[in-house]
Amino acid sequence: MMKSILYFIVLSLPQLGNAFDDQTGATIDYGTFENPAARIRPRFRYWLPDASVDPDIVQQNIRDAGSIGLGGVEFLPYYNYGETVSGADWSTYGFGTPAFINVFKAALQAHKDSGLVMDFPLGPSQGQGVPASTDDAGLQWDLSAISAQVPKNGSFHGVLPGWGTGDLVAVVSAQVLSTRRNLSNPDSAIPIFGSQPSYTEYTLKNSTLQEWSQNVSPSGELRLTLPPHVNSYRLFAFYQHLTLQNNVPSTTNASKSIFDNGSYTVDHFSARGAQTVTRFWDQHILKGEVKQLLQTVGNYGWEDSMEILSNTSWTPSLPNIFMDKYKYSIKPYLPLIIYGNNNINIQSGAPGIIRCILDTPDQGSGYVNDFRGALLEGYRAYIQHLTKWVNAMGLQYSSQVSYNMPLDALANVPFVDAPECESLQFSDNVDGYRQFSGPAVLTGKRVISNEMGAVTPKAYQHLITDLLWQIGRAVAGGVNQVVLHGQTYTGNYYDTTWPGNTPFWYLFSELYSEKQPSWSHGFSEAIDYIGRLQYTQQKGQPKIDVVIYNKESATNPNFATVYNDNSLINQGFSYVYLSPDNFALPQAYVKNGTLAPTGPEFRAMIIPSSSNLTVQGVRDIRKYALEGLPVILSGGLPHAYLTKGGDTTDLLEEITALKETRNVYSVNAGEAAKKLLDIGIGPRVHIQANGTWYPTWRSGFDGIDYLYILGDVMKSSGQLNVATTKRPYFFDLWTGKKSPVLHYQQARGRITIPLSLAANQTTVIGFTNTHHGNTSLHANELPSSVIGYHYGNETGKIELHVSADTQDIALKLSNGKTMTDLVAQQPTQAYQLSNWNLTVEHWERPSNLSDASMIAEKRNTTHQLPSLVSWQIIPSIANASGVGYYTTTLSWPPTSGSADGAYIFLPQTTNGARLFINGHCVPAFDYQAPKIDITPYLMDGENHLRVDVPSVMWNYLRTMLDELRTGGSAAKFVEFETEAPGPVDNGLIGEVWVVPYVRVQVGH
Repeated sequence: MMKSILYFIVLSLPQLGNAFDDQTGATIDYGTFENPAARIRPRFRYWLPDASVDPDIVQQNIRDAGSIGLGGVEFLPYYNYGETVSGADWSTYGFGTPAFINVFKAALQAHKDSGLVMDFPLGPSQGQGVPASTDDAGLQWDLSAISAQVPKNGSFHGVLPGWGTGDLVAVVSAQVLSTRRNLSNPDSAIPIFGSQPSYTEYTLKNSTLQEWSQNVSPSGELRLTLPPHVNSYRLFAFYQHLTLQNNVPSTTNASKSIFDNGSYTVDHFSARGAQTVTRFWDQHILKGEVKQLLQTVGNYGWEDSMEILSNTSWTPSLPNIFMDKYKYSIKPYLPLIIYGNNNINIQSGAPGIIRCILDTPDQGSGYVNDFRGALLEGYRAYIQHLTKWVNAMGLQYSSQVSYNMPLDALANVPFVDAPECESLQFSDNVDGYRQFSGPAVLTGKRVISNEMGAVTPKAYQHLITDLLWQIGRAVAGGVNQVVLHGQTYTGNYYDTTWPGNTPFWYLFSELYSEKQPSWSHGFSEAIDYIGRLQYTQQKGQPKIDVVIYNKESATNPNFATVYNDNSLINQGFSYVYLSPDNFALPQAYVKNGTLAPTGPEFRAMIIPSSSNLTVQGVRDIRKYALEGLPVILSGGLPHAYLTKGGDTTDLLEEITALKETRNVYSVNAGEAAKKLLDIGIGPRVHIQANGTWYPTWRSGFDGIDYLYILGDVMKSSGQLNVATTKRPYFFDLWTGKKSPVLHYQQARGRITIPLSLAANQTTVIGFTNTHHGNTSLHANELPSSVIGYHYGNETGKIELHVSADTQDIALKLSNGKTMTDLVAQQPTQAYQLSNWNLTVEHWERPSNLSDASMIAEKRNTTHQLPSLVSWQIIPSIANASGVGYYTTTLSWPPTSGSADGAYIFLPQTTNGARLFINGHCVPAFDYQAPKIDITPYLMDGENHLRVDVPSVMWNYLRTMLDELRTGGSAAKFVEFETEAPGPVDNGLIGEVWVVPYVRVQVGH
């Protein structure tokens, strides 16, 4: 009875495990769908407090990660997010020190011993820099502006304001036409990074901007005579200087070596900054066995989000980059860039105290756009050097490209091997992910990564189903790898209490370790689910229906929705975004009416009216249209992407020519999908559903095409109409099993598959021409009383599982047979299980709270439950942390009706669960909508059921929050201007149903 009756079907499906990786030329071992290889599985971001920790515990943590299904870790030397820790000696235990190399080597060895792969940081904390000499020109530069009013007589004679604060870049004079003071800056997105409540705005007369640095004496004196005017002139002096910003601070007054200085942020807008990083690695870390181990188990060299602070993003080579790119000097226009061009995310509340605009129609925004375009070139040189250096070791480079900086992220995504985004900043927005993934899909990136699961304030309370919902939306937007945020070091650390090292001071989820109740009670099943999902999303070539044009000089750090029309989504059209910068890439050409014909095969382009068109972008689009690509102007004429003086004459001429080009269509807002259908372009996967479904489609090199569907937010049902003639199979992400789809219709080269999804449930359907025996037999129409089925048993027929539900329609098979009455005897009615006994295993603080390495002390309480309610309803366990063991009994067979077997339906198990029948642990099940065939485990008589349900830790920890410390710090809710969260629901909540069924054999 336990024998797998799908065994021969599974064997018949292609099992090719290896594929060629276009990024490195290496062969990638994918493993199998049931058991993906380590490189394909998710990884933890691993928080290393510093190099003083016990290497043996680091190795054990890595082995523990592998034991629950992770493919390895992304090794992050955290150093308390750059905040000093009392007692910590970061001269001895800093990044790159002998102590660090010892721990780093231990981590690499643990990966080798366990068959895992490791991502390695290019620097500590966010990876923004390394230890260096304070005069290293590859460190971060800043541009400071000092302004002074010129007397109304126009005469200035004296030392420049701010002289001596750095190297003079330029001094600019301009006539001020108007002044507005005490204008409000935006509120700070992240309070700890400071704010500037107000700014002053000067409107400058464009024709008076003039640069005078050639007139400045070596002692900083300037003699200047300007026309006297009632509207006075101002001088703006600009100085560049090294910031010496620490991403790991010094903890000593000594200066015997570069390690005594901590670690400095490097210049991110030139190759010189990247060279400082790689030179440090070559000189201090990549020696002997370390390099060999890294080349053996290394995966990605990586850098996190750029959390660097400045007045203005700058590099000394910027004026030259600007001149080469735009053929005019940036220096006279520097007053325009000193506002809103630092870190546009974490310094959103401190964009500057002076803002200058021009008396031109565009107020000078064209010059700002050009500055950002030059900055983009400098940043590209930075990531290209790092990519080349990492590739030289046979490894790959991953980066959160352009993150936080005033740059067009889409323009630079193609220039790293594995671009990475993150769920925190993207706010789980599918449209935002589509913006990021578009250039990566265009250029054939095998992996589009995501730093997944950081949610505030959700430390120790981020539910597994919530995490899976986040992952589902990211995958819907094109992501195919997640790095889970994050695994914590479990040993002792300075002034740290149980439950242990807690990066970000109890604010951000999650702190994964064996100290979490879910770790050994359902988390590994979710990890396997993610691994199999990534397997299907990393194989083959993604195919995208539509590309949407999008150009910004600085990508919104939140990646807010660009295309607000839902008509594409409702029809099932898949789409991503491209910047006109991407049109210069070799993959961006049209053949047979599709853009990128060897890749995603975009079949149309949509240009929303909110878009900003560039001259070259319009020319490229017109060329695409002439070559057969349909182009839709949606909602009216787009805006102009302004450059230099803001002249739009050439652009308007180009847009006029575009409108008159064949294959270019103009429609009202909301009518793009209709126009696509009218001109004969339908989605590869047409959707008709009473909820929102997100599809992705990948054509596999192993003969299997993968369709992924997320049913978002609410329970829904509908049907998929797929452009394929291949046989569909359900690829169960929870068990790794594959089974033929029973119910579908086939006509005119397309397959229609009915589907029902719980809220936030996902499914993957694989399509293949390979099948065995009678698996081509299927149902064209299926009664709702059929709640399950099996193919391929010894009789060569399909075994249907028929419940007592009313047979609402006849069964119609693809062989032409129709059955109006499936069962001779009425199946037993479904019934609810009751009389639950709950044993709560309380995981509580150890006797020595100051020992961070301790695990919880445990005790049990028992509770009789008339119904399955939240622990919040039961006073004695309202604040408990631990595992709930729910038990009851089930008599089999039923005393009335007929039954050959039964399914059990659990309520959503939000933090994971395991089900035991008579002591047997049943296979993994979908936590969003648990449905399990328990027939193989039932015996005549009384059957014992147990559901193990882990809680989150938060309810218990919040009762002692004032006693808990990490690195000497308490929880920092106040500093982040938020409140400590209240309690959350724990336990098995809802109803448990048993649905008996009768077996019915159908077929030949």
